[in-house]
Amino acid sequence: MLKTKGFDKGINLGGWLSQCDYSEERLSQFITEKDFETIASWGFDHVRIPIDYNILENENGSFCDSGFARIDWALEMCRKYGLRTVLDLHKTAGYSFDSYGESEAGFFESGALQERFYRLWEEIARHYGSTPETVAFELLNEVTDKGYIAAWNRIADACIRRIRAIAPDTLILVGSYHNNSAPAVPALDPPYDDNIVYNFHCYEPLRFTHQGAYWTDDIDPAVRLSFAESGITEDFFEALFAPAIAAAEKYGTSLYCGEYGVIDIVSPEDTVQWYRIIGNVLRKHGIARCCWSYKEMDFGLSDSRLDAVRAELIECM
Repeated sequence: MLKTKGFDKGINLGGWLSQCDYSEERLSQFITEKDFETIASWGFDHVRIPIDYNILENENGSFCDSGFARIDWALEMCRKYGLRTVLDLHKTAGYSFDSYGESEAGFFESGALQERFYRLWEEIARHYGSTPETVAFELLNEVTDKGYIAAWNRIADACIRRIRAIAPDTLILVGSYHNNSAPAVPALDPPYDDNIVYNFHCYEPLRFTHQGAYWTDDIDPAVRLSFAESGITEDFFEALFAPAIAAAEKYGTSLYCGEYGVIDIVSPEDTVQWYRIIGNVLRKHGIARCCWSYKEMDFGLSDSRLDAVRAELIECM
């Protein structure tokens, strides 16, 4: 489904309208027209744009025209350079996947916050739901705890119903718990309709892709691991993705790996090795994908350290 619709191989614009200081300088200068031109020249067919709710909403929940204007501009750039777009709500009022420095809480327990989430998606749909051939929606980035899944299935269903009243044909991406892990995909409800796509993220094994990371308690940031030492094989990813593949086949839908990548502490050569192995498996199973991330954010594909290997890296994605 995704490949035929032109969402096959993408790159994230992380750190622009999300996970940032929200300064005017950041919002206006971090991503420029030249970046869209570069992404297209590298052979990507779409970008995923993570967006925090406070870009599009004021503190009282009213909508922010300047935030929607930034998305309007991004979509204009995508059209100019032949790129499609996934609009990803990376943070909503009351919930963020990132507990470090975030004060958001209560979304899964609060009907008022859930209603605010629905209203925001209705507004996004009113703005961008008329071009389903070029724009897809991702309801929420990375549900964390397994205990949220029952509430999340209910919330996602209600949100999709309200979006569908406005945007009946737009692709909608839905991910599961454990930060959109592939093994958790079967916990999602059956797709609401034929334009629902199961979404997962993959940074496995974390001890390799996130070595040195200070923002997770899942690894020791002092430990270093080469690709040769990691034991990563195609069989590793085959086993990891198998539950998601089975769920998608059961319900006749597609899979989208909306984030995958390697931290900049890893050598360029080892980075290519990881991308080649996971890329082989993603392509084998027709899984659309979007690497993390275009610029900086500890994972930047445009960083100068990758200049010598970038062409090879992109080829094996």
